[in-house]
Amino acid sequence: MSFECETAAPGEVLRVRQEKLSSVLYLVSGRVQLGILEEGHMRHQLGVVEGPFWLDASAAMLNLPCAVDVVAETRVHLRRQSLDAFQRGLETLPKSVQILLRDMATGYRQQTELAISRLAQDAEARCAQWLLQHAQHDDNGAMSVILNQRKRLIAAQLGIAPETFSRVLRNLREHGLILGSGNVLKLPQPSALELVAAG
Repeated sequence: MSFECETAAPGEVLRVRQEKLSSVLYLVSGRVQLGILEEGHMRHQLGVVEGPFWLDASAAMLNLPCAVDVVAETRVHLRRQSLDAFQRGLETLPKSVQILLRDMATGYRQQTELAISRLAQDAEARCAQWLLQHAQHDDNGAMSVILNQRKRLIAAQLGIAPETFSRVLRNLREHGLILGSGNVLKLPQPSALELVAAG
């Protein structure tokens, strides 16, 4: 079985989420982060793995795109095998082993996708809770939030990346749950925002 040998520097993106695989990566040595990238930064980290480790074996077994973004945390050494060769190798295993591995890959995939959906939902819920907690009634009885801190500091309080905070505010604005720009945000539908906050 022939493998191509490669090295990657810290910060190098090895896999992009939802990317269709043509090869499978085996991490010989080094450490990588698994998670969700946004604007070049790891927005949500789902885990860290050290070699030796097959990075995308479950996706390759199920013939699905990569479930997460994979970024080198240290200098890493990799071996790359074509998807066809990897799948042919699986077919040489006893049927019972193939079924076991596919079941494990399916379970891993479902857990990963659930974790990703919860992370995305969690960020929106936390932002909505923060907005409601800091809302004030104006003279007309309408609710608004004055952003007295930089968005970077607010994002840090919420435990999310600044890019995520900006993205969530953009989503809430698109759905009409917040209005305005700059330092004053109006909350025209507090009850709807409460539903988001409840997750």
